[in-house]
Amino acid sequence: MKIEYTTHGTCSKMILIDVDDDSKVINDVQFIGGCPGNTIGLSAMVRGQKAEDVIKKLEGIQCGMKPTSCPDQLANALRQSLQQS
Repeated sequence: MKIEYTTHGTCSKMILIDVDDDSKVINDVQFIGGCPGNTIGLSAMVRGQKAEDVIKKLEGIQCGMKPTSCPDQLANALRQSLQQS
């Protein structure tokens, strides 16, 4: 399943995600905008992981004084995609 998620409250503007329909394993994540080193690193770390496991690890992470972060937005996107499937 291909997901295009528009982020809210972060430097990144969008997250493109590819999750296997059957296993719910993340095949690829690409952030549009944001801090390249952090978003590329985050993408590499979650590739091959089950979406549910990634959600548990990343949801609620804040960036500085912001109430959200790129990892938190990724968790939100994954949660929404699992609810729709």
